[in-house]
Amino acid sequence: MGGSTGVRPWVVGVAAAVSLAVAVLVAVAGYRLVTRGAEPMGGVGAAKTGVDEVREDLEPLRKRFPPLAGATGARWMSGTYGRGDAPGPSTYWIDAVVTLPADEVRRLVAAHGPTAQGRSPEVVAGLRERVPAGPFLTGEAFDRAFTHERWTASAFLDERSGQVVVVATGT
Repeated sequence: MGGSTGVRPWVVGVAAAVSLAVAVLVAVAGYRLVTRGAEPMGGVGAAKTGVDEVREDLEPLRKRFPPLAGATGARWMSGTYGRGDAPGPSTYWIDAVVTLPADEVRRLVAAHGPTAQGRSPEVVAGLRERVPAGPFLTGEAFDRAFTHERWTASAFLDERSGQVVVVATGT
């Protein structure tokens, strides 16, 4: 007897491929169950967590987002993505509805050329009722104007109300 077990090599390969496919399906199904109902982070699926406090102080926003230096009012919320008890560095979020003077609105439009693209901001539940009706002006150059240091932002300007909605993520 030549030491052959009688199992053909292709059978082992097929069994390995089937096992891998089942593992991938189980992982995807588990991920969808865990993230169901979570607010998305740019498609990642991590939930926004934080204190359910609507803040009105301007200085933290002015510090992180230079185009808001002339802001006259704001309502905003912040927190982290995912579970606070997970080890490792945190990723933070800020959702803000900020009022700007008319001359600052005109300056931002002239400098960054946002346009009506049919997009609307997605903010946490505690701010949704404070978001102006739109339509919103937005665009890549406008977003870049609000992206600063370790913060990446999407900005949506409602010219009629003089309000800009900032949805930002930072570290």
